[in-house]
Order: sequence, then structure tokens, then C-alpha cells
Amino acid sequence: MRVFRSIQGYKNWRNEISTSSKLGFVPTMGFLHEGHLSLVRNSVQENNYTVVSIFVNPVQFNNREDLEKYPRNETRDIAMLEEAGCDIIFMPSIEEMYPEEITESYSFPALDDVMEGVFRPGHFNGVAVVVARLFKIILPNISYFGKKDYQQYMIIKELARQQFPDLIIKGMETIREKDGLAMSSRNVRLSVVERENADMIFQLMTRAKKLKEEFSPAEIEKHIANMLVNAGFAKVEYIQISDADTLEPVHQWKDSSKPRIFIAAWLGNVRLIDNMELI
Repeated sequence: MRVFRSIQGYKNWRNEISTSSKLGFVPTMGFLHEGHLSLVRNSVQENNYTVVSIFVNPVQFNNREDLEKYPRNETRDIAMLEEAGCDIIFMPSIEEMYPEEITESYSFPALDDVMEGVFRPGHFNGVAVVVARLFKIILPNISYFGKKDYQQYMIIKELARQQFPDLIIKGMETIREKDGLAMSSRNVRLSVVERENADMIFQLMTRAKKLKEEFSPAEIEKHIANMLVNAGFAKVEYIQISDADTLEPVHQWKDSSKPRIFIAAWLGNVRLIDNMELI
């Protein structure tokens, strides 16, 4: 396994491999967990080479404190990736990725103006900026994304459709802890008591599947919000049942054949997001 910290170093290696080689790419912000590693293993199985980037992207954080607190452990990440079979790690500095003022601006109508787009203004433009730059550097054939960040996954698919039509974007199912909590690098910031309560999101999403037989989407959203507050969640930003393809809110079950529930809520000082299909 090789580690590149410069764009030119990576490009030199990329130019050396056969043009017929299939290259898989997993972009990450580091502090890896089993969710990331499952993407890496899928890439290793399906491609000749697997590249993983580790870059904490400052332009997608609209909360400076969240950026500063984002967990990092480079040595641990490198060891985990080597064990998972990764071939190349691309680990650039901020100066390497953003040597000049950022001028790119992206728009994904209907996809980026709901849910996360409402509560994290500018977030998805920051994601698109870094992912587009990474795609241009890495030149992958397939790129892998987890569906825990489902809205982001949909936006990356649209970005690829617009600018990288030959690139395959592959979404992989959310990897969860034994109690159902979606794996996330931020989970380490939960206190012991908060961690015990964190699985409530998964429990309530699972319950929503059964409740949909008797209640409307709005009634379920309200019920889950009340349950989370009663369970000790500090703030519920949104609970939305939307169509999985358009992300448009579902007001009646007949409006969508692929309804999906999305949740963002604060437990202590940690913001948790999750989603689940309701079919």
C-alpha cells in the first residue's frame, strides 16, 4: 500500500498503471469505522485497484466548532486500510486541495434545498466542490458511498450525471452497530449515557414501518419527534418522510412507491442523522 500526500505524486502513479485497469475510489474524512471499511472491501473485490482519500474538508462545515472537534487518527486509519486491502491512500493537505480561492458553485434543485440543505446552508456546495476535485484527481471508474448520508449520495449521483457521465456511483447500505445505531465517526463523542439512548433513532424508524399501515406520514413524523424528545434528545431538527428518488415530502402514502424516513437530531452536543426505507 502506498500513501500520497501530493496531487502530482498521485498523478504520477495513476499514469503508470494500465488504462484498462479498473479503479475504485472511496472518499472519506478519516477516523474510519466498519462502514468505511465495508466500502473499501467492496471496491477491492470489484476493481484492480482501490484508492481511499482521507481529507477533512473545511468548506463543507458551516460550524467551525464541529470542524475543530472532528476526530482524527492518521496512524489508525492507515493500519485499518492496509488490513482491508486498500492499494492507495490519498491524504492531501488543505493547501494542496485549495491552493487558491474557491470559486466553484453548484446547484442541485430539489435535492439540496430540503432537510440537510435547510439546516446546513452551503454544506452540499462544499461537498460537491471537494468531491468534484477528487474525481478529477483520482480518475476512478467506480466510487462508493454509504447510504447513511442518503441525501449526499443522491447529490453525488447528480454531480456525476452532470460532470462525470462515465463514472459509476455505487450506494451501499448503512452499516450499523448491534443495537442499530448507524456507524459514524462522530459517535465517539457521545457520553456513555447518550450512547445508550442513541439507538432510539433506529428503533423509531423501524417502528415507522409498522405505523404506516395505520397513520399518515405527518402523524408518524410528529409521533417520532415527541418520542425522541422524551428519550432525552436535546433537539430534533427534522423528521421527514420523502420519496427516495426525488426527496420530495410524502404527504399521503399513495404519493410514493419508495417512501424513506429521514431524521436529524441532537443528542447532547452530537448531531446524529439516519434514514431508512419504509417499504
